Formats: sequence, C-alpha cells, structure tokens
Amino acid sequence: MNPDTLIRRAPIRLAACTAFGLTDAGRVRRDNQDRFLIDPALNLVAVADGMGGHAFGARASATALDCIATRLAADAAHTGHCDDPNDPDATVHDASACAMRAAADAIDHANATLHAMNLRERLMHRAMGTTLTGIWQPAGSARLISFHVGDSRLYRYRDGALVQLSRDQTLYQQALESGAVEHMPPRNMLLQALGPLPSIAPAVEVHAWLPGDRYLLCSDGLHGEVPHGELEATLGTMTPHDIAGACARLIALALDAGGKDNITAVIACFDGG
Repeated sequence: MNPDTLIRRAPIRLAACTAFGLTDAGRVRRDNQDRFLIDPALNLVAVADGMGGHAFGARASATALDCIATRLAADAAHTGHCDDPNDPDATVHDASACAMRAAADAIDHANATLHAMNLRERLMHRAMGTTLTGIWQPAGSARLISFHVGDSRLYRYRDGALVQLSRDQTLYQQALESGAVEHMPPRNMLLQALGPLPSIAPAVEVHAWLPGDRYLLCSDGLHGEVPHGELEATLGTMTPHDIAGACARLIALALDAGGKDNITAVIACFDGG
C-alpha cells in the first residue's frame, strides 16, 4: 500500500455528518491523478479523477475541486436569499432548486476554467480533464445536493443496502442501457468530463438524508475493481467511529484485486446511526 494511504488523519466534522477519505496510486500507475475534498466550512465532499497524464490529470482534478469550492463559497450569500431577477414577484421560494442552480453554476465555472487552460496552453491534442462527483449540504438546508460528471460514483448505504445514486456517463453504460451488449466498449470511455469541451450537462439532484446514512464517494479505481457486494459489506459492518478504518479496508480491497488504477474512497457518516 502506498505510504501516503497509511497516514491517519482525523475524520472531519461537517454540519450533519463526519467524513474521511483516502487515496492511493495503486499497484500499476506511478502517479496519482485522483484528488478529494472535505470542506467543513461549506459542508462539501467531492472526488475528482483526473486524466491526460500526471502533469495534466492531477492538475485538472485539483483545479476542479478548487473551482467548485471557491464558487460555492462566493455564492453562499446569494443562495441564502435565492431571489430570481427574472421573476421579482415570485411567491414560492424553492431553496433546493436554488442550491441546484448554484451547484450547476459552480460546475460550469470549473469546466470553463479547465477548458480555457486547455485552449491557452494548446493542450487540446491531449486535453486534460477530470471526473467530478460530490455532495453538498447548503447552510441551513436539511437536504443534500449531489453533482456528477463522468464515472466516479456516489453510493448511499441505508437499511442494510448499498444503492448507487450516480449514473456512469460512459459509452459502456450507454451500451448496457440500450441493450447493445454484443460488442461492448471499454468501461472507461467517458461521454463527459470537465475540461475537454466548452459545455457539459452535469447531473445535479436533491436527496433527503436520514440519520445513520453512509455515503461513499469513489473513483473507478475502487468501484471498477471491487464487487458491489464487498463495498456493501464494508459499509454495513463499519461503525461511525471507524470511518478511517473502513476507507483503508476499501483501498486494500482494490489493491488486492489488482490496483490497476488510482484508488480513492471517501465516506460520510450522517448522525444518528
């Protein structure tokens, strides 16, 4: 296991949950292009899996996470009021819709930043980019906003079952859903990523969390190596006081399965369980 993975930081306390994450380069790749963010000031947890070679992939994932956090922080005061300038007489205040717009705006900002870097530095022949998956609980809100681009994943463990909340934006997933299974494309061929194209269509959703919920955010280096049942068992047997241990066990499972890619696992345990 990569020495960086063995560093035992303390779990981080957010408004309604405690979170912890680990990342590892794996057994094959020399460099780690995965990055993750746990921001207690914003109640934000996110994972990004960069692409384009180490110098570009690591930069892309780190830049995307920084852009998301910076834009959400800048918009915090606005999202608290959520006035629609196009509808000044509106009487219905939908905080969730407002937060979804703020998240989508932050993702657009991150994509525009990375795309401009690709154009400015003439990187389009090997454009850097990144996946992005996260959950955000806006200040004063009882709900979670999830956002997703690419094939990193968001899972929720509740009542003994692990459910995948995100949908992989890949040619492989598209082929599965269309029934075209005779000649399946590689699993890692992305339909969307931040950076390569001037516009994207992120998946942004609202979720009601319940006491005891456990959310897992991970790169494909984990979910591509470890079967769903083993992920479920790890989330099911962990305790809220052993988040770091559960993350370490997930990383170890992916390494034992081959560790062909960078591996990142972040778990957020919500209060009450």
